[in-house]
Amino acid sequence: MSTYSSFLNPRLWDESAVMLVRVLGTLVLAWLAQRLTARLLRAFRSRIAPLIADGEDARRAETLARVTRHLANVIIWLIAGMLILSEVGISVAPILGAAGVVGLAVGFGAQSLVKDYVAGFFLLLENQVTKGDVVEIAGKTGEVEDVTLRYVQLRDYGGNVYFVPNGLITVVTNMSRGHAYAVVEVGVAPGAMLERVYDALRTVAQGLRADPAFSAAIEGGLEISGVDRLDGTAVVVRSRLKVRVLEQWRVRWEFLQRLKLEFERQGIELPRPQVTIASR
Repeated sequence: MSTYSSFLNPRLWDESAVMLVRVLGTLVLAWLAQRLTARLLRAFRSRIAPLIADGEDARRAETLARVTRHLANVIIWLIAGMLILSEVGISVAPILGAAGVVGLAVGFGAQSLVKDYVAGFFLLLENQVTKGDVVEIAGKTGEVEDVTLRYVQLRDYGGNVYFVPNGLITVVTNMSRGHAYAVVEVGVAPGAMLERVYDALRTVAQGLRADPAFSAAIEGGLEISGVDRLDGTAVVVRSRLKVRVLEQWRVRWEFLQRLKLEFERQGIELPRPQVTIASR
């Protein structure tokens, strides 16, 4: 009977209603803080966007804004959760103390996770990788689609997506910084005259630089290194063109296609496989 009476106690209902209002108010404030943070970051990014002329810096700013928004959301909802626990009468201090003990125990089994976050922090701080870069990391090559404190998301030429934990990244090969080179290695028959091969390379390079579809991508003249190696039945000649970043593959493919036609026009032979017939 006393339980029923206390259930009908108006004062109890008043206190519960006040607590519910405060909890809802905390949730609403957290949601508003999240939206406000996102809006401030978008406004800041739109304000500094006209001041950034370099595409690399623009990609870095976008990556940092995304990571900052994620961290801000975690902090906002963590504070909101602590306030709600206090409001419903659950002491936060014992939970924090227990979390410290549990965290110490879990820490030994979560070293790789901590390593991922520390490595991700330095990846962003040192601007090693940003969204839109083409990189090679942990044996995988592709375009960076996302960078977080936990992993780097890559998509390769075949469309496969890789999620590489930051803790596995020891060396970063970034193909999207400054400038690049379209490296062309071509093998010719041993009897081919090298001067004719070099003339064919120069002719193709001049044609590419005169083509409006490729002239903007090429930043320097052809550099012919000469004979790189003697590879069985082939003499391998190495050359390169200085190009804008991310244009090296397109320029190289077009260069090789035109070079084949130029070799055919000048009668320069490509190496042929050598077949040996053993007699019994």
